[in-house]
Amino acid sequence: MNRRRRWLLAAGGLLALVIFLLLQWWWAGDGPLPFLRRDRVWAQIQSTRIWRVGLDPSFPPFEFLNDEGEPTGFDVDLAHAIGRVWEVDVEIVAVGFDSLIDALKAERIDTVLSAYPIDERLTQDILYAQPYFDAGLRLVVRNDSPLAAKLPPGEAVEPERLRGLTIAVEWGSEGDMVARQWLREGAALTVRPFETPADGLAALELDATIDALLVDQVTFRQAEAGGRPVIAAGAWLTSNPYAAIAPKRGNELRNALDQALAELAQTGALQQLEEKWFSADLPENGTPE
Repeated sequence: MNRRRRWLLAAGGLLALVIFLLLQWWWAGDGPLPFLRRDRVWAQIQSTRIWRVGLDPSFPPFEFLNDEGEPTGFDVDLAHAIGRVWEVDVEIVAVGFDSLIDALKAERIDTVLSAYPIDERLTQDILYAQPYFDAGLRLVVRNDSPLAAKLPPGEAVEPERLRGLTIAVEWGSEGDMVARQWLREGAALTVRPFETPADGLAALELDATIDALLVDQVTFRQAEAGGRPVIAAGAWLTSNPYAAIAPKRGNELRNALDQALAELAQTGALQQLEEKWFSADLPENGTPE
């Protein structure tokens, strides 16, 4: 065998080995290019027709246990709505909130859908789908407050426009931090901290010296649904979007989530879920009748 032929055989063998290793890498979901990676999780969902959704059932109305001890809520209904779009069965897996990402990485679940705020620090390890709810900060006032007229929906809430007013906040909350930032910047207003959002809401209703409350959208929508005489004034002060989470190599799953959520938004199903779970008809256990 001449030298040229031996060289060609050696080069061919090396090339075959490289191709084999690349195929193994791609099959494991670690390929060098995202659009070439095999999404094992999505492939498994398509094969088994079962989608395992992890959530922490301790945050009503998004997820909690009903009287029968079964997970229910906004996110549970949303998971089943997505499952219907994909024509797969949904398996709800209860996981403590702090362990949800670990459960996803360990492949105990396929997706986290648990009112999970987007955290840019985690984007190295997971993939966020498009947001489906924003729990950002709102300025809330009594229904008869002149502030409601001065700050219609979409109007920027500038501290100067709150001059001389007393603003209630929850101790240590995002509203507390925003209000204290306004004070540091010289805003002429008074900040009254309370132990809980419920205490702040009660003060806003019953104490005439409290002019407004800084509170998250979830608390406001629950108060509104409960018939409390309050209204949101002005534009959102901050954004805190909730999103479903796919594994880091779950590109196809994340894309499928985005497509399903877009379809549900277009058909009005997302809005219907929000109306259902933030409804004035909710009984004490938080479950629509």
